[in-house]
Amino acid sequence: MLNDLFPFIFDLDATALAGSGLWSLALYLGFSPVSEWVMEQLRRWFNFAERSLYTSEAEFEKTRRARESQNAFYASIFSIIPFLVAGSLCDWGVEFTLGRSWAISFGMLACIGCGIYELGRRDGQK
Repeated sequence: MLNDLFPFIFDLDATALAGSGLWSLALYLGFSPVSEWVMEQLRRWFNFAERSLYTSEAEFEKTRRARESQNAFYASIFSIIPFLVAGSLCDWGVEFTLGRSWAISFGMLACIGCGIYELGRRDGQK
């Protein structure tokens, strides 16, 4: 019955998803200034693109704060995508060279190490 609803069957590898997610989180934490820069660039681009949809200045200014908040939310969501790609590549590289179990193990170690690094980096900024 399920095959009648969905003509395609996708096999998702839980190990690859877990490893990619761990590596993505580690890269996102380890390169947090880069993630903030990506988020800011996406926010600026979303605001610029949305501004081009309005013809009158008054109509644009009426709902500007709400739209800019919405664009900041979308930018924070979409800023994850480059890290998901890079994390998948890191996971694939470790899995290719050392094996499946090592990809998750190194992903966990990278998450812990990058999390500690991020805490120290933020503490050093104060």
